[in-house]
Amino acid sequence: MNDRCKVAAVVGATASGKTALSVELAVRLNGEVISADSMQIYQGLSIATAKPDAEEMRGIRHHLIDFVPPDGEFSVAQYCELAHRAIADVSSRGRLPIVCGGTGLYVDSLLNNIIFADIPSDEALRSRLNAEFEEQGGQGLLERLRMLDPETAGKLSPADKKRIVRGLEVYELSGTTLSEFNRRSRSFPDRYETCVIGIGYRDRQKLYDRINLRVDRMLEAGLLDEVRNFASAGSGGTVIQAIGCKELLPYLRGEENLAISVERLKRETRRFAKRQLTWFRRDDKIIWIYADEADSFEQLASLAENEIRSRLKIK
Repeated sequence: MNDRCKVAAVVGATASGKTALSVELAVRLNGEVISADSMQIYQGLSIATAKPDAEEMRGIRHHLIDFVPPDGEFSVAQYCELAHRAIADVSSRGRLPIVCGGTGLYVDSLLNNIIFADIPSDEALRSRLNAEFEEQGGQGLLERLRMLDPETAGKLSPADKKRIVRGLEVYELSGTTLSEFNRRSRSFPDRYETCVIGIGYRDRQKLYDRINLRVDRMLEAGLLDEVRNFASAGSGGTVIQAIGCKELLPYLRGEENLAISVERLKRETRRFAKRQLTWFRRDDKIIWIYADEADSFEQLASLAENEIRSRLKIK
């Protein structure tokens, strides 16, 4: 008898429509949304990180949004611990947990039941590696990690300081690569019965047009003031590196004109979307539905709903 908890998920690139679809599915399937976004966990920068507002939530309860201080440290292991609790809570109340987000590492680790190695951090080592990152640049440290752990390095960009440093730290402390620890962790049985829906676009330019439009709307909603206030308050940590924040800082410091900063923001967001899709395309368990092939949002939602009902055997 299968007594695993049923979990649905909606994944895809930024601006693909994940939030709207997950909320619609929660309405149709008696669910609640559990965020899997590594930037939306942080307090502040609601516009920059595209946190759903009350109107977008439509009365659906959302979990794991806006709860970590801006300068707080937060790991994927901590995320999974809290998300597992949230899933258990939602399921215990007879509702369907719907994981929604574009942070592939969060989604994979949560749904594939990754058991994280208990490797203690070394503050002195981490400080040294952080300093080396600043001195040598992300590309230099990423190449060093590639020599030790090509599998982990292949999933990262030179800007991914936190995970590059963690990969090197794990190896120096244990003599074992992070990818090897992950392989060992995947030997555990699946924790959930899952159905993962991916939102795709056959015509990539249509996604890029949505991204450009979203940036324009974020600016109209007050993005510049939000970033200015956040930076002037001295808030830092990981969230200051969020796309939508760091690209505008040169303009706010008077170093360049607004048009250049905005164009860089759009370009970096498009590049980020491409990286997200590359990550998710590696997972052959994801069921892809294509927003630009649907006649309407309602039809897209019905396609996703039918897949979830069929695969999770929900009446």
